Amino acid sequence: MPLLFQRRFGLEHRAIPAATIREWISGALDGADVTDVAGQPLRFTPHDFRRLFITDAVLHGMPPHIAQLVAGHRDINTTMGYKAVYPDEVINGHRAFIARRRALRPSTEYRVPTEQEWEEFLGHFERRKLALGACGRSYATPCIHEHACLRCPLLRPDPAHRARLVEIRDNLHARIAEARREGWLGEVDGLQVSLTGARQKLTQLDQLANQATSTHLGMPRFPQIAGRSVPHPPT
Repeated sequence: MPLLFQRRFGLEHRAIPAATIREWISGALDGADVTDVAGQPLRFTPHDFRRLFITDAVLHGMPPHIAQLVAGHRDINTTMGYKAVYPDEVINGHRAFIARRRALRPSTEYRVPTEQEWEEFLGHFERRKLALGACGRSYATPCIHEHACLRCPLLRPDPAHRARLVEIRDNLHARIAEARREGWLGEVDGLQVSLTGARQKLTQLDQLANQATSTHLGMPRFPQIAGRSVPHPPT
């Protein structure tokens, strides 16, 4: 693998040190502001690149036993275990599952819907529009949180209504202070739950705003590895 990363040094090609490659990759990840599911900065390991290479090779037609030889695995099951599941495989598997289910169901269930059914279907999505965004519950299902939308994880907040959400959060702070002053401890507990939901919705809006912005990484420059020529003394 080190022989795949070389640079020109004088009159010969030399392998780039592993520490230098690791430093370049870490710098690119820091500049791209990529994080993992826990919100921590993403870091690649050599094992990750083996998985990427084998997954890409197998998905583009390389026979698994050839990938096994390239990776140096003794058992082909190890190679297939390295191969990650890409969204293409998930989508194709889901489509195949839907096709099999449709073949088992009666054709009468796939009739053209009536006007009343169609209007009911469209009306469902109209009724999901809220003051802070839209409700993400499934079709033909009731609200299981008694319309406590601020606390509900299915609420999809709209960035255009961020000011309204900030106003609600500030109002909750004032109401909590009043409840503590009056000794309404039960009211404090309920308002704290709503305040936590408001903070989570604001954090979600901030994450959406950060994802919408792109980070310019610039053009890579490696002047230290540019080709050089050394004059040969006359004989």
